[in-house]
Amino acid sequence: MATTTNNNTPTSAAQQQPPETTAIDGSTPEELTAKAVNKRYEGLMTVRTKAVRGKGAWYWTHLEPILVRNTDTTTGLPKAVKLRCSLCDAVFSASNPSRTASEHLKRGTCPNFTSSSVSVNPSSSSSPHRHRKRNSSGADVPPRSYNVTPITVVDPSRFCGGGELSQYSAPPPPPPQHLMLSGGKDDLGPLAMLEDSVKKLKSPSQTQSLTRSQIDSALDSLSDWVFESCGSVSLSALEHPRFRAFLTQVGLPIVSRRDFATARLDARYEEARAESESRIRDAVFFQIASDGWRSRESLVSLVVNLPNGMSIYRRAVVLVNGGEVPSNYAEDVLLETLKGICGNSPQRCVGVVSDKFKSKALKSLEGQYQWMVNLSCQFQGLNGLIKDFVKELPLFKSVSQNCKRIAKFINDTAGVRNAHRKYQLREHGEEAIMLRLPLHCSCSSSGSGSSKACCYFEEPLFNLLEDVLSSARAIQLVMHDEAVLMLEDHVAREVTEMVGDQGFWNEVEAVHALIKLVKEMARRIEEEKLLVGQCLPLWDELRAKIKDWDSKFNVGEGHVDEIVERRFKKCYHPAWAAAFILDPLYLMRDSTGKYLPPFKCLSPEQEKDVDKSITRLVSRDEAHIALMELMKWRTEGLDPMYARAVQMKERDPVTGKMRIANPQSSRLVWETYLSEFRSLGKVAVRLIFLHATTCGFKCNSSLLKWVNSRGRSHAAIDRAQKLIFISANSKFERRDFSNEEDRDAELLAMANGDDNLLNDVLVDTSSV
Repeated sequence: MATTTNNNTPTSAAQQQPPETTAIDGSTPEELTAKAVNKRYEGLMTVRTKAVRGKGAWYWTHLEPILVRNTDTTTGLPKAVKLRCSLCDAVFSASNPSRTASEHLKRGTCPNFTSSSVSVNPSSSSSPHRHRKRNSSGADVPPRSYNVTPITVVDPSRFCGGGELSQYSAPPPPPPQHLMLSGGKDDLGPLAMLEDSVKKLKSPSQTQSLTRSQIDSALDSLSDWVFESCGSVSLSALEHPRFRAFLTQVGLPIVSRRDFATARLDARYEEARAESESRIRDAVFFQIASDGWRSRESLVSLVVNLPNGMSIYRRAVVLVNGGEVPSNYAEDVLLETLKGICGNSPQRCVGVVSDKFKSKALKSLEGQYQWMVNLSCQFQGLNGLIKDFVKELPLFKSVSQNCKRIAKFINDTAGVRNAHRKYQLREHGEEAIMLRLPLHCSCSSSGSGSSKACCYFEEPLFNLLEDVLSSARAIQLVMHDEAVLMLEDHVAREVTEMVGDQGFWNEVEAVHALIKLVKEMARRIEEEKLLVGQCLPLWDELRAKIKDWDSKFNVGEGHVDEIVERRFKKCYHPAWAAAFILDPLYLMRDSTGKYLPPFKCLSPEQEKDVDKSITRLVSRDEAHIALMELMKWRTEGLDPMYARAVQMKERDPVTGKMRIANPQSSRLVWETYLSEFRSLGKVAVRLIFLHATTCGFKCNSSLLKWVNSRGRSHAAIDRAQKLIFISANSKFERRDFSNEEDRDAELLAMANGDDNLLNDVLVDTSSV
C-alpha cells in the first residue's frame, strides 16, 4: 500500500524520496501515490466549491487546493496537494485547512488579508509588490487600478507558470481583468456589498435569517443587559455605528434608544415590579434598609430585607438640594415606605436599619411601634471610628501633618521631585508619582492642636500614608541627595531630620496599620451583610485586634481604647444582646455536653437588655410567658445534634475561608424544632434575621450624574427610578453586591505580567 506524506513546503516535498512499496493491481508506487493525491485534491475541491456557494467554512474563499507534480521523473505525476493563499501566494500543507486559516489569516500573518477580503479579492495571479510604484521620495504609491475578481468565479486551478509554482498542474490563467474604480480603493467595500446583493437574489433559499421569536428573544436579552447595567451602558451607545454594524452582522434589526428608554423600559420594570411584590407578599415579616442619607449623597435607597436572606429593592429618593434634608423628612419617607408595603398591617415590618441622618427618626418609629427594632448601620459605625481617631488622637494629628510636610516638600521642589523619581525607579523598578494629598485641604503645615486636621478623613489620610510608606526607602535616599543637601533652608533641615528619625516611621506605620485594621473589618461586614446577632462578637474581635496593635507599636497610651468604647456605646442597641443570646449559632457546650446560650459573655447591663428587649417585642399578656421560656432556654438550650447542625461550617470555594453552611438554620430551628417556645420563638425568628448594615447595592456614578444634571425633571427621575429598580433587584437575585466601577478599577490595577504591557502601551502612546 502506498504511503502519502504531507510536508510544509513544495521544496521539502520534492527533496523527500517516496518509500519503496509493493505494486498492487499492476500499478507502480508512483501511480498509487498519484491516485491518492488526486482523490484528496478532488475532495478538497468539492469542499471549497460548496463553501464558495455559502455552505461551508469562510476561509475556503481564500485557500485554493493545488497539485504539486513530481519534477524528478518523466511521468510528471502529482505527488502532493497543497493549499495556496489567493491573497499573498503563500503555500501551505493541506493536512489541516482550519489551522492554516487560523494561523495565516486570523492572526494577521497574511499581509493582504483585510475585512474587504471576505467578499472582494484583489488579483492574486501575481505578488502585490509587483504593482507598487515609488514616488520621488522613495515611498510606495498604491496602484490606480485593481484586479477585482468576484470569489464566485475564481478558478482554483488558474495558478501555474514561472517561478517556484512552475510545477503546479493547471492551465495558464486567463489575462487579468483590470478595473479602474472611480472611488479608488475605498470602492472595494461597496463593490462587495453589491456582489452580496446579487448572490442573495440568485439564491434566496440559501440566506438563513433569524425567526421572529429568535429576534425577540435576542432583543429581550440585550435590553436586560442594558437595564441591569444601570448606567454603565449608555442608551445612546445603542445607536453607535459600530454597534449597529454588529446587529446587522448577526441578523438583528437596528434598535432605537427611544424604544429602549420608553416601551421596553416600562415593560421590563412592570415585570420586575410584579415579581418583587409577589416575594414581599409571601414573607410573613420584613425589615426596611435605608441608605444614602449622608450629606454627600444625592440618592437614598430603600430596600426590603426578607427572612429567607433575599433583599428586594423598593424605591429611591432623589435629594435635589445637595443632600440637605429637614430633620423630619427621613421619618416621613420611612413611614411612607412602610405604609406602602404593609397597608393596614404595619406589624409585618419588624425593624429599620439605616445609615446616620440628623433626625431621630429611628427612635421615634420605635416609640410608635413597640414591635420594631431600628438600628444604625455598623458599616458607617466603623467608618465613624476612623473619624474619631483622626479628630481625637494626637498621634493621628502629628502623623498627618508630618506626612503632609514631606509630600509637599517632595512634590513642590523640582530637584527633590526628580531625585525621588530616580531613587524610586532604582529601588522598586517603577516610575514614581506625586504623593497624594487631600484636595482643597486648608490644614496648616505646622503647629499642633489644629482642628483642621479633620480633613484627613478615611481615604485621603490612608492614601497619603500608603504613598509615604511605599516610598520610604526612596524618601530616605532623597534626603542624602545633592538636590536636598544644596538647599539651605529650615524646611529642608526639618524634613531631613524627620525622615532620619526611626520613631517617625514607627508612628506612620502604626497609624496606617490601625486604619487598615478598621477598614478591613468594615469591608468584611459589608461583603458578608452583618446580622444583629453578630454585632457583639464583631466589637469583641475589634477590641482584641486593637489590643494586639497597641502591644506591637506601643503608641496608643490608652486613648484608643477609650475612643473605641465611646463609639461602641454610640452604636449599641439592646437588641444586639438579645439576638446574640437567642441565636443557636453562638450556643456554647458546657461540661455536661449541653449547648447553652452564652450569657457569661454578657455584662450585667447587657443581661438586663435581653429581658427588656424580649418583653418589649411581645404583648403585655405574653411578657411573663416569654421570660419563663427564656429561663428554660437558658438552662436547657438546644439538642446537641441540632446545635451542631446549625453551627456546621464549610469552606467557601471563592475565598477559601470557612463559613456557616446554612445561615438560615438559626431561624428555621426556632420555627420547627423549638416550636414549644411559643412567645420566645416569635421574638427569636424576628431578631435573628435582622440586618445590621444597609450595604448591598451601589448605584453607578454615571447614573447619579445623569439624575443630578436633570434637576427636577419628573420624566428623567421616573426613568432613573425604573433603571435603578431593575438593576438592583437583578443584582440582589444574583447575590452580586459589587460595583462595576470598582471591579474595573481592580482589573486595571491587577499586579501581574499584564501591567508591564499596559505601561509599555501608555509609554508608546505618550511618545507619539
